[in-house]
Amino acid sequence: MTNKLVFENLKHRPVRTLIGIVVIGIQVTLILTLVGLKEGTLSDQAARASGVGADIMVRPPTSNVVTMSVSMDARIASKIDQQPGVKFSTGVLQQGTDLFNYVTGVDLAEFNKVSGGFRFLSGATFQGPNDVVVDDFYAKQHRVRVGDTIMLLNRPWHVSGIYQSGMLTRVVVPLATLQELTASTGKVTMIYVKLDDPSKIEQVKSSLQGALKDYRIYSMEEFTSLLSVSNIPLLNGFIWVVIGLGVVVGFLAILLSMYTAVLERTREIGVLKALGASPAYILNILLREAILIAIAGAIFGILLSYVTRFLIHNVVPASLIQAIVPVWWPIAAAIAIGGALLGALGPGLKAARQDAIEALAYE
Repeated sequence: MTNKLVFENLKHRPVRTLIGIVVIGIQVTLILTLVGLKEGTLSDQAARASGVGADIMVRPPTSNVVTMSVSMDARIASKIDQQPGVKFSTGVLQQGTDLFNYVTGVDLAEFNKVSGGFRFLSGATFQGPNDVVVDDFYAKQHRVRVGDTIMLLNRPWHVSGIYQSGMLTRVVVPLATLQELTASTGKVTMIYVKLDDPSKIEQVKSSLQGALKDYRIYSMEEFTSLLSVSNIPLLNGFIWVVIGLGVVVGFLAILLSMYTAVLERTREIGVLKALGASPAYILNILLREAILIAIAGAIFGILLSYVTRFLIHNVVPASLIQAIVPVWWPIAAAIAIGGALLGALGPGLKAARQDAIEALAYE
């Protein structure tokens, strides 16, 4: 009987119910989209690092997992090549172009030995110092074709090829040109190392640590495992700030909805009390309504997160990657339901304390 009354109350006021569901859904979508962007971006970076095909990465002493601007002497690659078990090594230079993207400079001959070369979908690799190759995501987002001219680092570049994504960054240029442009002659950001026998990674890594004291030396598996939100404190804090804002939004939406419902149903509450309904019964009805709205909003928000992923993938595939993270569905739903219950509690207690005679006289 109580559940039927709750459903009838929600059906009787479809606009208010729908607004509550949409607001809660947006809150859930905000959380899932943000978490999905975090997971998708970090997973994409890890996949592109692994896609190079190297076994070990060497980085400067002062660098960390997310820092790309620190550089080191490119001649270290020659010292690495002399170590037992090392087959090839190549240094690359990375330079940020905007908030989310980097351009990478490579020595093509050396890089191909380590990686096996780019897989071109159209065009070919650069032939001159002003050529650039871009991956298919960059080409899609910026509507670039082979033969076009693009502006990067305040200068024009000729697009000579479009390669399959999954390796390095979205944009790759000749190493010498990028070194000259960034005043980094003879410098690289990192060195990729290919081994004769990948099963001997730990032995070679130990040898390199002895030869290159203080340098950061990772196996590729170790490096990709470090690309997590726990290693980016500011990102982790930002996520929880946004989740907190989402809780506040959901709380206010349900608070307003339930407060309006109490005002609209003052006489109805008076009738229920006159028929013997207890304050706990009145409060129970309103809390159940809030929970149903929150559950419906959570389901709507989960579905809406697929829409945001579709839009991101088709509008800005080179800048942002959103993953679907099912493990966060119950978390986002619990956050929404918790906020809804808090928002409904105040109006519910107000309704439960109403005097039956005053409620019946309410106009």
